[in-house]
Amino acid sequence: MGDDSEWMKLPIDQKCEHKLWKARLNGYEEALKLFQKIDDEKSPEWSKYLGLIKKFVTDSNAVAQLKGLEAALAYVENAYVAGKTTGEVASGVVNKVFNQPKARAKELGEDICLMYIEIEKGEAIQEELLKGLDNKNPKIIVACIETLRKALSEFGSKIISLKPIIKVLPKLFESREKAVRDEAKLLAVEIYRWIRDALRPPLQNINSVQLKELEEEWIKVSSAAPKQTRFLRSQQELKAKFEQQQGLGGDADGGDDDEEEAVPQVDAYELLEAVEILSKLPKDFYEKIEAKKWQERKEALEAVELLVKNPKLESGDYADLVKALKKVVGKDTNVMLVALAAKCLAGLATGLRKKFGQYAGHVVPTILEKFKEKKPQVVQALQEAIDAIFLTTTLQNISEDILAVMDNKNPTIKQQTSLFIARSFRHCTPSTLPKSLLKPFCAALLKHINDSAPEVRDAGFEALGTALKVAGEKAVNPFLADVDKLKLDRIKECAEKVELVYGKKAGGAAEKKEGKPITGKTTALPGPAGDKETKDAATKPGPLKKASAAKAGAPPKKGKPATAAGTGGAGPKGKKGPETKEIFESELSIEVCEEKAAAVLPASCIQQLDSGNWKERLACMEEFQKAVELMERSEMPCQALVRMLAKKPGWKETNFQVMQMKLHIVALIAQKGNFSKTSAQVVLDGLVDKVGDVKCGTNAKEAMTAIAEACQLPWTAEQVVAMAFSQKNPKNQSETLNWLSNAIKEFGFSGLNVKAFISNVKTALAATNPAVRTSAITLLGVMYLYVGPSLRMFFEDEKPALLSQIDAEFEKMQGQTAPAPTRGISRHSVVGGDDGEEEEQEEVGNDVVDLLPRTDIGDKITAELVSKIGDKNWKIRKEGLDEVTSIINEAKFIQPNIGELPAALKGRLNDSNKILVQQTLSILQQLATAMGPNIKQYVKNLGIPVITVLGDSKNNVRAAALATVNAWAEQTGMKEWLEGEDLSEELKKENPFLRQELLGWLAEKLPALRSVPSDLLLCVPHLYSCLEDRNGDVRKKAQDALPFFMMHLGFEKMAKATGKLKPTSKDQVLAMLEKAKANMPAKPAPPAKASSRVVGGAAPAKFQPASAFADDLGSNTTESKPDLKKAKAGGLSSKTKVQGKKVLSKPSLKEDDDKSGPIFVIVPNGKEQRMREEKALKVLKWNFTTPRDEYIEQLKTQMSTCVAKWLQDEMFHADFQHHNKALSVMIEHLESEKDGVISCLDLILKWLTLRFFDTNTSVLMKALEYLKLLFHLLSQEEYHLTENEASSFIPYLILKVGEPKDVIRKDVRAILNRMCLIYPASKMFPFIMEGTKSKNSKQRAECLEELGCLVESYGMNVCQPTPGKALKEMATHIGDRDNAVRNAALNTIVTVYNVHGDQVFKLIGNLSEKDMSMLEERIKRSAKRPSSAPVRQAEEKPQRTQNMSANASIMRKGQAEDMSSKLKIMYRTYRIQNRNMGSHPETTHTVPREFQLDLDEIENDNGTVRCEMPALVQHKLDDIFEPVLIPEPKIRAVSPHFDDMHSNTASTINFVISQVASGDINTSIQALTQIDEVLKQEDKAEAMSGHIDQFLIATFMQLRLIYNTHMADEKLDKDEIVRLYSCIIGSMITLFQIESLAREASTGVLKDLMHGLITLMLDSRVEDLEEGEQVIRSVNLLVVKVLEKSDQTNILSALLVLLQDSLLATASSPKFSELVMKCLWRMVRLLPETINSINLDRILLDIHIFMKVFPKEKLKQCKSEFPIRTLKTLLHTLCKLKGPKILDHLTMIDNKNESELEAHLCRLMKHAMEQTGKADKDTEKGASRIEEKASKAKVNDILAEIFKKIGSKENTKEGLAELYEYKKKYSDADIEPFLKNSSQFFQSYVERGLRLIETEREGKGRIATSTGISPQMEGTCVPASTHTVSSSIGNTNGEEVGPSVYLERLKILRQRCGLDNAKQEDRPPLTSLLSKPTLPTVASSTDMLHSKLSQLRESREQYQHLDLDSNQTHSSGIGTTLASPSSAAANIDDLKKRLERIKSSRK
Repeated sequence: MGDDSEWMKLPIDQKCEHKLWKARLNGYEEALKLFQKIDDEKSPEWSKYLGLIKKFVTDSNAVAQLKGLEAALAYVENAYVAGKTTGEVASGVVNKVFNQPKARAKELGEDICLMYIEIEKGEAIQEELLKGLDNKNPKIIVACIETLRKALSEFGSKIISLKPIIKVLPKLFESREKAVRDEAKLLAVEIYRWIRDALRPPLQNINSVQLKELEEEWIKVSSAAPKQTRFLRSQQELKAKFEQQQGLGGDADGGDDDEEEAVPQVDAYELLEAVEILSKLPKDFYEKIEAKKWQERKEALEAVELLVKNPKLESGDYADLVKALKKVVGKDTNVMLVALAAKCLAGLATGLRKKFGQYAGHVVPTILEKFKEKKPQVVQALQEAIDAIFLTTTLQNISEDILAVMDNKNPTIKQQTSLFIARSFRHCTPSTLPKSLLKPFCAALLKHINDSAPEVRDAGFEALGTALKVAGEKAVNPFLADVDKLKLDRIKECAEKVELVYGKKAGGAAEKKEGKPITGKTTALPGPAGDKETKDAATKPGPLKKASAAKAGAPPKKGKPATAAGTGGAGPKGKKGPETKEIFESELSIEVCEEKAAAVLPASCIQQLDSGNWKERLACMEEFQKAVELMERSEMPCQALVRMLAKKPGWKETNFQVMQMKLHIVALIAQKGNFSKTSAQVVLDGLVDKVGDVKCGTNAKEAMTAIAEACQLPWTAEQVVAMAFSQKNPKNQSETLNWLSNAIKEFGFSGLNVKAFISNVKTALAATNPAVRTSAITLLGVMYLYVGPSLRMFFEDEKPALLSQIDAEFEKMQGQTAPAPTRGISRHSVVGGDDGEEEEQEEVGNDVVDLLPRTDIGDKITAELVSKIGDKNWKIRKEGLDEVTSIINEAKFIQPNIGELPAALKGRLNDSNKILVQQTLSILQQLATAMGPNIKQYVKNLGIPVITVLGDSKNNVRAAALATVNAWAEQTGMKEWLEGEDLSEELKKENPFLRQELLGWLAEKLPALRSVPSDLLLCVPHLYSCLEDRNGDVRKKAQDALPFFMMHLGFEKMAKATGKLKPTSKDQVLAMLEKAKANMPAKPAPPAKASSRVVGGAAPAKFQPASAFADDLGSNTTESKPDLKKAKAGGLSSKTKVQGKKVLSKPSLKEDDDKSGPIFVIVPNGKEQRMREEKALKVLKWNFTTPRDEYIEQLKTQMSTCVAKWLQDEMFHADFQHHNKALSVMIEHLESEKDGVISCLDLILKWLTLRFFDTNTSVLMKALEYLKLLFHLLSQEEYHLTENEASSFIPYLILKVGEPKDVIRKDVRAILNRMCLIYPASKMFPFIMEGTKSKNSKQRAECLEELGCLVESYGMNVCQPTPGKALKEMATHIGDRDNAVRNAALNTIVTVYNVHGDQVFKLIGNLSEKDMSMLEERIKRSAKRPSSAPVRQAEEKPQRTQNMSANASIMRKGQAEDMSSKLKIMYRTYRIQNRNMGSHPETTHTVPREFQLDLDEIENDNGTVRCEMPALVQHKLDDIFEPVLIPEPKIRAVSPHFDDMHSNTASTINFVISQVASGDINTSIQALTQIDEVLKQEDKAEAMSGHIDQFLIATFMQLRLIYNTHMADEKLDKDEIVRLYSCIIGSMITLFQIESLAREASTGVLKDLMHGLITLMLDSRVEDLEEGEQVIRSVNLLVVKVLEKSDQTNILSALLVLLQDSLLATASSPKFSELVMKCLWRMVRLLPETINSINLDRILLDIHIFMKVFPKEKLKQCKSEFPIRTLKTLLHTLCKLKGPKILDHLTMIDNKNESELEAHLCRLMKHAMEQTGKADKDTEKGASRIEEKASKAKVNDILAEIFKKIGSKENTKEGLAELYEYKKKYSDADIEPFLKNSSQFFQSYVERGLRLIETEREGKGRIATSTGISPQMEGTCVPASTHTVSSSIGNTNGEEVGPSVYLERLKILRQRCGLDNAKQEDRPPLTSLLSKPTLPTVASSTDMLHSKLSQLRESREQYQHLDLDSNQTHSSGIGTTLASPSSAAANIDDLKKRLERIKSSRK
């Protein structure tokens, strides 16, 4: 048992894998318990077992395996992740379990398989089981079959796909193993239970005995429909329903309904394999079929017959075969062969099904014509053929052909056609047999039932009976209005006998609808409720149905008897009440009429009717009227009464009063009685006669209207118009037309026969009487309202003058809606508002198109023309196509009969000559317009090939194909295209062009459809492969189309379709589906009625533009109910219906509430947060060539918090119109929501950049309009764009400057112009410069022009990085290949020349001769004299960006005015000095630093700021005006950018700071106090953020001013200076106590600040002042604060650079360097706390540069050893703190070999490694070591170390120095114990050494107190300059170097900078170091201010060029103070001399 105890301890999952079977068994048992215990199906516990379940089922030990199977079953049942194991576990079960002898194992295996099916893994399981059927082991095969059978029996055929199983069944029946055969038989019986006879064809070839056995078994199968008894996890509702039913005891009667849904009808055809027969046709088939001998033709046909017996044929091009067979049927004289060919056609149609549809149109007319044959077998064969063919197409498609044959003279053809129609109708449902089809068929069949031949009549009755049964009486009765009772009864009798293919349900439902109104459900609204009733009724038993049908079908035959349906005008009836309740009345003889009239009228009345006295006649009429008014409807004999009225004198009545009365009575009778058409016929003629009568006309019209109401307008109108135009009276004609116009408005347009009117209208238009013409045109206007633009087609051949009148009338009607009908409704039912109405409207539109007189061009399509089109020579082919074009053009509108043309054109679509392909496409486009909706029948054989052309590689061909497809789709609707497999076959082709075009087309069309054929599902697998296509465009288009597919197919179906994908693809696709689900649009609502009328026209309603049903959304609930009905019809689940409703109601209710709030929500600090995130790269940087989805998503997310939801939906909508809407809203809210706009500005600008990538011009224009307004607003608000906003917007705006449209370019330029008001022009410059590199020549030209404008407005200062570089860049474009670009470049440089003079040529550098001559020529031509000083220029030029009007109005006279403009000029001049790193303008007068102003402030200043500037000019600054040429540094500057966040406070702060540097002490003190105030208040201090550098610069400028000017000024009261000092130091101490602000100080500024402060500490003049000591103490304190609080990286870097500079400077005192080093030591002491916040890479770069300038040997030569020790201490500390990682921080150093830094660090690391555990001693030097240790370690340890050093030979001196420092610092420290143990010699050596050090150091002046900085100073101190260069160090041997060396070097430097080397005599000699030609120093603060880190190194190296030169020139540049001689006195003398010299030169 020892072993047992081992494994007992293991966790369960390890036990299950143990090698001992007992352990495994135990593991399985425990796992089973565990699996049953875990409640949460998603518990992480499950995942542990994912890999083990396969081992559970395949365990080699039988006992363990059983337990394993149980555990596996529990796992599969309970674990959410179990699905992942399906494949491996199922294959394990099949191979290792099904072969087990134990029955229990097999059972468990089956259960596991079934459980997997339950968790939705049916497909995978089925696949594994089918694989198992190929196993050699019969046991396994039997078990697999059994499992399949069980699965089918439990889950049903919906879940278990039968096709693959049926495919292998025959093979199983052939097995040698009886067990397999028996099991197969059971399986076949089970399958039969589900699909019945569909199983027969696939099994027809098995052994006859087996088949017989099967047949016997099948007979026993119960006829009850099988039910699913086990349900998938996703079918839990079904399961609950099922259990409930079981509980009720079997089926409730409601069950039937569901079952029909649950068991899909399996089509045997689907289960068959398709056979390819085309290749198997005999080689000589086409010759034989044409052979003269009938036997040969017969052979050929027999061969085909044999092939087409295959029940399913592979699709292919059968056109030739069909053509051959058609020819035999039509032309062959041998009837036997006709029958044989018909059989072949039948076989083809049966085998190909829908794929045969495209050939149906060719064959049907031929077969119908052939029915003239009398022989029964021929007729039978033809019947079979045409019936088979019918099933492959739709009635709609072949209706034209059938109707054409109906009028044939041959009775057999008529009979057979009617019978065919009857058979066809049986296959229809009410929806596939709409009124539009019924109408022409019924009309034709009515002729047949009146035919002389009885067989034709019988066939007609049968067809009409079938129609009645299918469509229901409501639909058919209107067409049977004129049929007498006998015939009607006969039709109904036939209807009773008809058996429909689709069962009774369809017809029943239709009849019930008829019955519904009558059986009491009167006012039920249409829609879901109505539907429900229909459904309930459908499930109720039969008798009710028949009863109701009988009622409905029995309208009253005579006018007299009242009917149930006829109670009162408002009684609900079918939609077309009067039609369904038509009153049939036979004509009565005059005698009968008199009798009936006498019964109801007073006798006197009848006698006086024809009296000769008009008064008697009048009295008679009055009585007549009274009698009529009192009569009941049921009693009124209408016909008798009107005949009495018509009795002599009748309508010839001469007295107008009597006549008026008579007409009034007619109206009354029509309104009050059951007025029939027979009665109407009696009076209409008379009415029309009187319509033009002046006195009686109105009464006549009223009577006509009443009759129209009784007998329907369409019939009445037709009669009236015909009568009017049969007479000659123009007045009657025009009035009749006027009445009709009015009547149409009152009754609506439905049912009117446009064609009948149009011929009359044409007559009227041709009338000579103008009134008739006018009335006709008015009538056309009214018709236009209903029919739409297609009405014009009828009149295109009218005279131009007339046509223009018609057009004018139509124009008037445009945009008007047809009024809702007000009459004719009283007789209509309330119920009828919905379905019929819409169909009606749709019909109107289509009707019109149908009514167009169409030409038959069939005879023009001759064989010769067809052969031309197919000729080998392309020219002849072209001729053929040209002919076709002209045929179609001539005919305008054509009939669908176009003979062989389709096949011929199809061939041309893949013509090798692309021009012909395009021509063919345009012909097809024409064809679509010419043929109208009838083009439907050609979609399959011509439309689909056009789609293939979408794959063409040529862009223009694809575009033409797309236009053609769209033209077709407009005529046909989309259904035809989506039906069948054709579209999916196209999508399957791996042609990227085809795929992207087709998907794009579908994405455009699908959203507009309300329902689609189920065949769309076939496209889905190919759509998925497009999602992963190699081509990006295909992927994008597929993603775009995804939501629209989903909208129609639903998420579930789409997700299910991913089952066949590879796992990786599946995950990706599912993710996309989820995403698409979120964007899935709602299905479009059905178009509103009104709109379908207006838009109606040629487009069927489903294609009406969205706008058409926009009104619908706002409508009430009655409007929205039909939508739900539609949704239901579309077979949507109830869930979708609810959504449908929501979608409708939402806009109407919520629109207003939602949109009332602000559109931009202000999120505090939102913008700053976004910038920080972008900086930290937490989000994508807004930088792309075209916007990818992730950018759009990111922007969407960022906007979601700060933009109103509804606006965001508009902004990110797929449709551009919504973008326009969004922009309009934004423009509206711009003024009212300024703050919101500014807070979201970055997002708004980013969104606008996305719009720049749209192709829609209207959006672009709108966006630019918005931008103009936006920037205007921002400049008013004095807002400044942040860097982030600028860089993510400007580059994209500049792209648009290259747009081809002028107006857009203009706008963009205007915007760029405005931007300079809110973003410095100098920063705009680089962006625009970047734009000149574009490939788009327009963009290059415009950008160059813009650069010219900038230079013109702002002077050379804008040129970045330097004027030289910028101009060189511009000059390259002079050689551009585009003329416009060349011109722009030349003009820009001429502009610069005008500002800058000849200097331009130097700046441009070398140009090719050609370019240079062009430039010179252009400059000559411009003939503008350059002014010598651009200052003047700046004054003269109107400044683009200045708000001049405001400026002018505020300007004051005299000096003030002068002041304002001067400031601006100064600003122009300084702009670069302040902003660019030393990039000095070439010929400007430079001014010292005291004038540093806040330039942004001045730029936006309109002369209103009061500043005491004149005072500033009072200093001795005359030398300022001496022009100086300053070398041009080769470095790119980034100008400072003062904070844009708080633009208004910002400008105030800027102004105050600018006053800090004022020359007036009081102004300065005042400014400092204000700033101190701000800093002391916590809530306000934040406002200083972003201004720190600016403030510090101003402060140390003031320090310098005091040092150089104030201190030397005898007149000044020194107390003032002390006051100023204390203010400066005080406000800075306050500042440096606020850590967040202190950290903002940049390296350059800190360097200058420390320089200023240390210089102040060393200034002996301060010590002499009364309060001097106090000042210096404060400075000490300030320095400590600066070191501690500022950004540690920046201050360390600054100190290193400062140390380097001070060591290089000759004039710098050693004290200066020493104080810098003490600061560094303090920093080193702080390192352990601060190391993590330091950017080591930067520090190491600085150390590297330091070591490069001062290699070790050189440092050792320094007088003091401190520098080298300081450096080593710093490095050692860094190493100690960071360890080996320190070496990873050398990333910023380009060439590590230039200094010894890396080597030194490696040495230190090595040393540290060797001495791990001990402190590393050798690298520590002197004081810093002690300082560092003293604060932390024990005294003893330190001293022990020091003495050790003294004892060692190498470090003895260092040790002594350390000891000296130590003693000095800790004077009470006791070193006695250490000396005691040593020898006497050692003791005296130490003492002597210490004394020596003391005397040495005492001589050098007193040094540091505890702060490390000494307030006392000895000797005179020289003001230290940052950039003066030391020569005292000399070269290596200490000799002085002659000036000539430096002159030579200067020449080289000047050449490099592109300056001339002419006048150098008056320059003082330069001194410098020989050893390093270019010594890297650091740029001073201003220059450094905002320079980027990456430019740091470059700047140091290159600045030296500048400084060497500038220090020696008369200017003090920006960063430089005057070069100082060795003493202060000398300094002053020198200054005086220079001032004298300057003055004399001025005179």
